[in-house]
Amino acid sequence: MSELYGTTYRDSTRSAAISTAQLLGQVMFLVAIALVFAALGTWLGRDLSIGTARALSFAGFGMLLVSSFAGQRFRVGAFAMGWLFATALVIGLGLGPVIAYFAEVETSALTQAFAGTAATVAGAGALGFLLAKDLAPWIRPLSLIVFTACVATIVISLVAGSVSPLLSGVIYLLSAGLIVVDFNYLRKHGTEDDAIWLATGIFVSIVNIFLSLLNIFSGR
Repeated sequence: MSELYGTTYRDSTRSAAISTAQLLGQVMFLVAIALVFAALGTWLGRDLSIGTARALSFAGFGMLLVSSFAGQRFRVGAFAMGWLFATALVIGLGLGPVIAYFAEVETSALTQAFAGTAATVAGAGALGFLLAKDLAPWIRPLSLIVFTACVATIVISLVAGSVSPLLSGVIYLLSAGLIVVDFNYLRKHGTEDDAIWLATGIFVSIVNIFLSLLNIFSGR
């Protein structure tokens, strides 16, 4: 089991002011829709071969890199929104056989991973909002670290076939930290133009947290 997704972001163009409540609503709505597309992908991809699923996982990883480095078109507007949902669908397709396996063989690990992910996201998001300190300077360093760790998991999973629960624990903590920073940034600096890239970052962190916990709980 490996965590495949990391993003290296972010530079955003300032836009018209928007209330924190409005921006939070927009971001979480986008995250929710992205998760629906990912869930649809896992259902559609449940019978894919491992080779095809792995290729789709790499495609999803590549789409995230494009959205990180290809400019404003992939961060603001209808096209960027469609790109986020398409990326989520491809990621879900890549995870299809994995989720199908755990749903049949290790249901408890899957349930624990879902519950742990929900609790982590809720707690990290609340912490980000409550912290008075401005955490914006941590966005890029943490993103780069998570990206590097996820690349390492890809290499390790290809060579060894599995990833250490310890590495999964590190990615879990870093991804939870990114959610804290994202919500902190949303409250202190967010504008309407930030909605899609913030949603992308939170969605990616949720996927990383879920996969990390799934690997940890399945290794018990």
